[in-house]
Amino acid sequence: MPLLKYEQIAEDLRTRIANGEFGPGDLLPSGRDLAEQWDVSRATVVKAYDVLRNGGLVVARQGSGFTVSETPIARPAGRRRAGSTRVSGGAPYRRLGTPDRTVPPGHVADALGLEADEEVLRRVRLVLLEDGAPHSLVTAWFPLPIADAAPRLAMKGPIPEGTTHYVRRQTGRTPAEGVDITTVRLATDEEAQLLQVEQPTAVAVVLHTAFDQDRRRLVCEEGVTASHVFEQIDNYPM
Repeated sequence: MPLLKYEQIAEDLRTRIANGEFGPGDLLPSGRDLAEQWDVSRATVVKAYDVLRNGGLVVARQGSGFTVSETPIARPAGRRRAGSTRVSGGAPYRRLGTPDRTVPPGHVADALGLEADEEVLRRVRLVLLEDGAPHSLVTAWFPLPIADAAPRLAMKGPIPEGTTHYVRRQTGRTPAEGVDITTVRLATDEEAQLLQVEQPTAVAVVLHTAFDQDRRRLVCEEGVTASHVFEQIDNYPM
């Protein structure tokens, strides 16, 4: 199904940002300029910018238009409901280390349906609270077919458009189903150090596996959150 005009504009801007044409804090083209370039109404351009703003990629600056977000946004693992935006439950984060290829733990290999000793690409981030303190340690494990098709996953810096959009652009595969498993255990010494908590301490662990439209596995994320900041709220009809 072809993209609607505002979706085409949003995708073009997303690609230009991803390619480095516009960096963090840079002012993006005005609504008037884009309307003339794409031969559309200003309302269509506003709708395109709304898509990018809801994804956390751009921010509105009063009196000056839109700029590329200067603070990367990510969510703790899991709880990605249909229709939720990237900024829903999102928070600042820091990328830890350099992405690498490694054999994942057994429970992650099982979640991804991997053979024994099969490698994946690992990316690690530390999601932060508003005051900059650690909230959640998240490790993402990408099957190698995804990693090979999306080479920027192996780079150290953040992906401005978000990994979901980037993987979709590179592979044509979109998350269609998620499975979240929440358990509780004691933190490891390394986790306690990164989360800045004293041992022993309990942590909540969310194992999130995303499947595409053909129910092929896209990624497995494991989020580890100290008990004193973990909270889960579910709203549902009764």
